Amino acid sequence: MNKKTLSERDICTKFITPALEKAGWNKQLQILEEVSFTDGKIYVRGKITARGTRKRADYILYYKPNIPIAIIEAKDNNHSVRAGIQQGLDYAQILDIPCVFSSNGDGFLFHDRTATDGNIETEISLDDFPTPEQLWLKYKKYKGIETPEAERIVSQEYYFDGTNRKPRYYQQIAVNRTVEAIANRQNRILLVMANTPTPDFTTSSISAFPVNTLNEFNIPTCIICVFFIIDLIEFVYRYLLSF
Repeated sequence: MNKKTLSERDICTKFITPALEKAGWNKQLQILEEVSFTDGKIYVRGKITARGTRKRADYILYYKPNIPIAIIEAKDNNHSVRAGIQQGLDYAQILDIPCVFSSNGDGFLFHDRTATDGNIETEISLDDFPTPEQLWLKYKKYKGIETPEAERIVSQEYYFDGTNRKPRYYQQIAVNRTVEAIANRQNRILLVMANTPTPDFTTSSISAFPVNTLNEFNIPTCIICVFFIIDLIEFVYRYLLSF
């Protein structure tokens, strides 16, 4: 097979996805492909409005639902293995993801944002892609999750209200960072979110966090005050009705 004749999508299907599955990643539960996570910047010119290009990651890998731990940018084989790394790093910074990979089907370039020894980038073969547990260890280091108790709290499933609503990327980050702070026993947490149409989703996901898990580790289980500064009272009512 001449890789040079294959499209980027062919490279993903024939080389990258099989490498992930071989490393133990569950294609149904842990691998998402072509993930659009923004709607594109809005441009206004007089009475005309238009949207810019959406930001879209080729792959996002999840340890558990709503816990993204790695991102992969793919290129066709006419590019070098490292051609997608800068784009991946830009997306990783937005999505708060520590592990970034670029691939052209020959192998992977791994950029480790948790590295402290200067060995930040490493080329690895298709057969040596890290397992979910290996990248989970790096995620825990990146997030400062140091105890089994904190790990169990952080890895809890999200609360869902039965409406099939899914968090936007900034909501996902807000919930995860707040839960991480709770796991690290921070007693006061200030969560500021601007320009979000659904603060009720974020707040209810945090407020409904499993009480039995927190009780087990003697972590306070009551959110004493949820204080909204918001221009539409409807959002507050929706939050209250979610319980």
